Amino acid sequence: MTASLDISQDRALLWLMAIACGLCAGTNYYAQPLIGSIQQYFQVPEAQVALTVTFAQVAYALGLLLIVPLGDIVNKSKFIPLLMLIAALGLFISAFSTHIYMLWAGTMLASLFSVAAQVLIPFATMAVKPEKTGQVIGFLMSGLLVGILLSTSLAGILSELWHWKAIYALSGVLMLIIAVLLKARLPYVLRLKIGYFDIFRSMGSLLHQEPRLVLRSLIGGCCFAAMSILFSTIALLLTRPPFSLTDLWIGLVTLVGVFGALSSSYLGRFADRGRTKTLTILGLITLLLSWALLYGGAASLLSYIAGYALIYLGLAMVHTANQGIVFRLRPDAKSRINSIYMTTYFIGGACGSALGVVAWQYGGWSMSCLVGVVLIVLAGVFATMDTGYIKHKPA
Repeated sequence: MTASLDISQDRALLWLMAIACGLCAGTNYYAQPLIGSIQQYFQVPEAQVALTVTFAQVAYALGLLLIVPLGDIVNKSKFIPLLMLIAALGLFISAFSTHIYMLWAGTMLASLFSVAAQVLIPFATMAVKPEKTGQVIGFLMSGLLVGILLSTSLAGILSELWHWKAIYALSGVLMLIIAVLLKARLPYVLRLKIGYFDIFRSMGSLLHQEPRLVLRSLIGGCCFAAMSILFSTIALLLTRPPFSLTDLWIGLVTLVGVFGALSSSYLGRFADRGRTKTLTILGLITLLLSWALLYGGAASLLSYIAGYALIYLGLAMVHTANQGIVFRLRPDAKSRINSIYMTTYFIGGACGSALGVVAWQYGGWSMSCLVGVVLIVLAGVFATMDTGYIKHKPA
């Protein structure tokens, strides 16, 4: 990479990259609001259809671990579009599926290669000036979070207007278009000349040599776990009295999170000014406040909506601070660092979803909220340890 390379001046390319991040991230969430429609279409047990969501999460986790590290040793300007093309193939298989097993195959293929977004983000940090790293990360994270939010809402809306397969077909077409456009515009950056298996040995070394990477990964994992409680409990709460909302209205409720997601593009500027500690503290406080409002959401839909919006804002603050820190630890290992960070992040999300269901079964919504608060407090403990590490052993 040349020192003069700075894609932050190319707004059209940044928008393409943000849209790519949103499309790739959203791929893993399409099935969540469609379980009932898929069950009726294939005439299989609902529990079998629910496995589609599980397979998407497992495939994505494998992609984070096995594919994302390749970003350090391949030509990313060709590798990223290739991953998106294969993900598009998986989406088309899902769109034309004639039985549940074909849907599973398409889902796993699309999710496995949708990690293109997690190669794209560290690539972007290599193609901008260091003082603009946080700003660009924040902009791309806005695209990613908005993609996650819109995916479930649009899937539900398109299912009601046309067919549950519509979201897969539309996303496949968009994925192809964006992949082709990126192929023509992404610049080349230098790659490392090391073997594939050497990558994983070096990742073990990174965990040993960079304690801040471990701590920031744990902070991110705990915060995403706290938010993921909502993924597994929102329908349980809002489909029952006093709300009794339909799937479509539940999807519309989640759209309020867009305001928090869009804030990432502005929050990155604070990270660029070295305000990551302040951003982390504000993010954790916002997350705690969100759970206070969500607790009141058992009786007030307005309180739930406000809490849902704030939890995305708090997560955006912490996540932007985390990535602003970890990407500066080892400039030569950004894809491997992102693999470690995001694998921990999504393991946290999977654990949070499971904890939400267990908490609901044993203590209803109040217990779910308590678990959410405990996870944020645990993230605060790791953040305190990170602060202590800075004081005694500066990175």
